[in-house]
Parts: sequence; structure tokens; C-alpha cells
Amino acid sequence: MAKKFGAGVATGILASLGALAAGAVAYKKKVIDPEVEQENKMEENRIKANRKSHVSHQA
Repeated sequence: MAKKFGAGVATGILASLGALAAGAVAYKKKVIDPEVEQENKMEENRIKANRKSHVSHQA
């Protein structure tokens, strides 16, 4: 009986850790990655706008 209890506890711990890891990965993909991507797009647009501004005033 003690063997089955130990195996059950170990299985439960592993399942909990797996669920936490899956939740962390899902959170990163749904929340963090889109924010970083948006920041990169904004920075790229700033750079393009700055170049365009300088080129238009070169006359």
C-alpha cells in the first residue's frame, strides 16, 4: 500500500509541475510575446518615420 501511495504522490507532483509549465508557456505566448512584438513594430515605425523625415528635408 505504501508503494502505491508514494507512486500516487509522485504522479501528482509531476502532473502539477506539468500543468504549471504548460500554463507558463501559454501565458508567455498569449500575453508577453504579443507585447514584445508590438513594441518592436512601434520601434521599427519610429525608425522609418525618422528616416522619411530626414529625407524629405534634404533639399
